[in-house]
Amino acid sequence: MSDIEIRDDRAAGRLEAVAAGEVVGRIEYFVLDAPERALVPVHTIVEPAHEGRGIAGSLARDLYTRAQREGVAVAPLCPYVVKWTERHPDEAPAADPELLRAAKEWLVAHPDRF
Repeated sequence: MSDIEIRDDRAAGRLEAVAAGEVVGRIEYFVLDAPERALVPVHTIVEPAHEGRGIAGSLARDLYTRAQREGVAVAPLCPYVVKWTERHPDEAPAADPELLRAAKEWLVAHPDRF
């Protein structure tokens, strides 16, 4: 994994894993502002040729690290990130149910976003 760089394209809502200049995986997310500020991952995608190398897990870990640094919560809607949080409760605090509800409502209100 040392050849993978993770970068945040906040404007596009993508946390990208890059190897040799090529995006090999990503988490697509949005930033929720209310009821509190949160990062909301919606999809995790790893290119088939790069599966099985821990890229998705590295992206999820990086998302939670960034959120902690920014002092914001994470409200995971992405099935992969939800499962990752269950396996890593020490790194990924459980999301408040109200925050998850608000994130789901935002997603329904913005059907063209994802």
